[in-house]
Amino acid sequence: MNTEFVNLTTENLAEEHLCCIIRSKKPHHGIDAKRQWLSARLSEGHVFRKLNEKATVFIEYAPLETAWVPITGDNYFYLYCLWVAGSHKGKGYGKLLLDYCLADAKEKGKSGLCMLGAKKQKAWLSDQSFVKNFGFGVVDTTDNGYELLALSFDKTTPKFAHNVKTQEIQSKELTIYYDMQCPYIYQNIEKIKQYCETNEVPVSLIQVDTLKKAKDLPCVFNNWGVFYKGKFETVNLLDVAYLKRILKH
Repeated sequence: MNTEFVNLTTENLAEEHLCCIIRSKKPHHGIDAKRQWLSARLSEGHVFRKLNEKATVFIEYAPLETAWVPITGDNYFYLYCLWVAGSHKGKGYGKLLLDYCLADAKEKGKSGLCMLGAKKQKAWLSDQSFVKNFGFGVVDTTDNGYELLALSFDKTTPKFAHNVKTQEIQSKELTIYYDMQCPYIYQNIEKIKQYCETNEVPVSLIQVDTLKKAKDLPCVFNNWGVFYKGKFETVNLLDVAYLKRILKH
């Protein structure tokens, strides 16, 4: 079992692969966008740590104050992603990565860790049953089944920003808020644009490109949020089948 890990830095960011979409030479717009997004985040204390081989084994987290999510709290880390895929599953990599994050939080005097979850596990969110084994518990909820999970070291707790509870916008057309934190987002946006143009579906694609925009969002958000007919639908990226189901509402 390989236990050599590497953290992305401004020095190695251009050369290291980003785990989700592993490419050696071919350019990929989503990866390029993610690298650009990360390059601006690393100086804020954002951490991307991965297994030092071509594998989808990584953790990504940041100080909650600078994390692009509408969650409030003092002195927490926000866990964007904890992912172990393929043949590397079940070998203890997830524990090693989360242990590293916990040790980092304690060394920096943090109050705890938090992450987005849901009553029913969502496809594009980290495995909440796994983190619950480490003591994470639900500290806040929304009416439509999303949960804020936290592991507190000092009995303080973060919470969803008050604007998250709105879950409504004035526009009735398909509206997607997104940032470039996930390398799959770029291609997902292109697919949705193409489908909506072909089928004459009005759509607003709103890039969340500042921390303030992220903190002020009217819905839960990990890097993506979908509304239709003014109502919040999902944080999941959309394939065409999922998009069609939403449009039938």
